[in-house]
Amino acid sequence: MIASLFCLAFPLLLIYAAWHDVSTMTIPNWVSIILAAAFLPAAFAAGLPIGQIGLHLAFGAGVLLVCAGLFYLGVFGGGDAKVIAAASLWTGLAGVSSFVMGMAIAGGLLALSLIVARRMKLAPTTEWAKRLLSPQEGAPYAVAIAVGAFFAAPTSPVLVAGLAGIGA
Repeated sequence: MIASLFCLAFPLLLIYAAWHDVSTMTIPNWVSIILAAAFLPAAFAAGLPIGQIGLHLAFGAGVLLVCAGLFYLGVFGGGDAKVIAAASLWTGLAGVSSFVMGMAIAGGLLALSLIVARRMKLAPTTEWAKRLLSPQEGAPYAVAIAVGAFFAAPTSPVLVAGLAGIGA
């Protein structure tokens, strides 16, 4: 039950990050911080061995370093880098291929949708829609990050244990 409560942070914060990124093209730092911080109590409550928790932490730190490099190269934003690293704590090394594949497919569909919508020369009335449809803006990649993380969630022993507690 306790693991289930902590595991709720995973989908709720990823959905919030995606929504906030769509509406403002930013992801608040507190989202990544809470997502990362909630992993430890969820992992302990789920009964993960300390060695496996250490592997998840090491993997998350490695992902953060890689993402920081990609941020430095201008591949994506700092908020995206932090959310990817925080979500990777939960998915772990076992979920990396599912996470990256889901994120890449969702990111491609997102980019294609934005290209089509931006070429349609729509006249949006809200500020967030104007920003979203502006050719000068990037893409709200937290949407793709959330999809990839949800795609990888079944490989996470923490999330599997937490979701099992919800159905019990």
